[in-house]
Amino acid sequence: MINQETIIALATPTGLGAISVIRISGLNAISITEKLFKSKGNKKLSNQNSHTVHLGHLIKNNHELDEVLVTIFKGPHSYTGENTIEISCHGSTYIQQEIIDLFIENGIRVANPGEFTLRAFINGKMDLNQAEAVADLIASENEGSHKLAMEQMKNGFSNDLKKLRAELLHFSSMIELELDFSQEDVEFAERSEFKKLTVRIQNELEKLIDSFKSGNVLKNGISVAIAGKPNAGKSSLLNTLLNEDKAIVSDIPGTTRDSIEDSLVIDGINFRFTDTAGLRETKDIIESKGIEKTKEKINNARILIYLFDSNDTTFSEISSDLKSFKRKDLSVLLVRNKIDIKNTNQKLITELEKFELIEISANNSESVSLLKKRLVNEINILNPYTDTVISNSRHYEALMKALKAIEEVNVGLKSDISGDLLSVDIRKSIEHLAEITGEITNDDVLGNIFANFCIGK
Repeated sequence: MINQETIIALATPTGLGAISVIRISGLNAISITEKLFKSKGNKKLSNQNSHTVHLGHLIKNNHELDEVLVTIFKGPHSYTGENTIEISCHGSTYIQQEIIDLFIENGIRVANPGEFTLRAFINGKMDLNQAEAVADLIASENEGSHKLAMEQMKNGFSNDLKKLRAELLHFSSMIELELDFSQEDVEFAERSEFKKLTVRIQNELEKLIDSFKSGNVLKNGISVAIAGKPNAGKSSLLNTLLNEDKAIVSDIPGTTRDSIEDSLVIDGINFRFTDTAGLRETKDIIESKGIEKTKEKINNARILIYLFDSNDTTFSEISSDLKSFKRKDLSVLLVRNKIDIKNTNQKLITELEKFELIEISANNSESVSLLKKRLVNEINILNPYTDTVISNSRHYEALMKALKAIEEVNVGLKSDISGDLLSVDIRKSIEHLAEITGEITNDDVLGNIFANFCIGK
């Protein structure tokens, strides 16, 4: 897929700015730049050390195009592993394009999306898991997704997979050695030890697969549905959370008939809030559709804030709603609103003592801040994984396939099947693990991954 062509692209966002950076990578990156660049001291770039910066002018048609800083990275000590030049120029869109056109005229082509990182992968500067983490890092919009991407780039996940793969390869080779000496009736692979290994690997894979749910929500945001009876204060709560009048607030029951959504970052974690239509029996066709949408939003939510006014509900109503929403992967926060209004239903409060009740006034930002803290704590409960967390759907799919193959191996070991059949399933698991790090891959997979990158990366 990679050829010897030298490539160029704008590495900073398009548009006006104080400074823009243009990246060039390939065998001829330094030599071509040298022809077009006149340094202040008339220094030849090819004679300069790697990781040095030089001030001068880019020359086009014997005229100074721009005063620039040229940074040299000599391969293999660069991001791509190739000779690389980064040109820091003034952030005029005209200057940016003129510089890129100048280099194109001198035999350099425009880079494809993600081609710099693809070359880094091909040249062994990073594995495929780390390359994907680069894209996640660029796309991160909050502390939670940023931390996930940084952990992936540290390569701990890849190293764990390589260890598992190496252990499987060892036993696979022992089993295949037995097949070569089948007539000698010898056993090179200790079956009891192999059983322990496959059980341990199965447990590790299951743990990684289970972490995907948590990793995915941290990466894409935690969906939070706000539900309850009409006039419970759902819209007021959303407005206070967002610190803006996002939802219409009215004393008329059924005002909110459609879902209203917005996001908020709390302690580095992105929460996607949905204010839903009030839950009640109604003959109004439009309101009924809104309530159906409410139920859909709750079904898709990770956290449910069930809001109620103690003066306007009963224990049986709350119990019935909570029972209907009960789901293993749904965390429910029971929130009593309007604590600034005198409670006339002490019986309900007594009945709710067995629940962990959160009490707020939806119009009071200080009161709602307690709910925000609880939401963050809830994420810590939902995400118990202290080690590796999976957030990439491609990795998840490969791990699922690897797990299936390992399960087949364990079944085979219990059934005492022949070594040649065991070897097939072991090889399948090894291959699926290798797909994650890119030790085994193909051009189609690489094309799909890097097509989603920005051009300058």
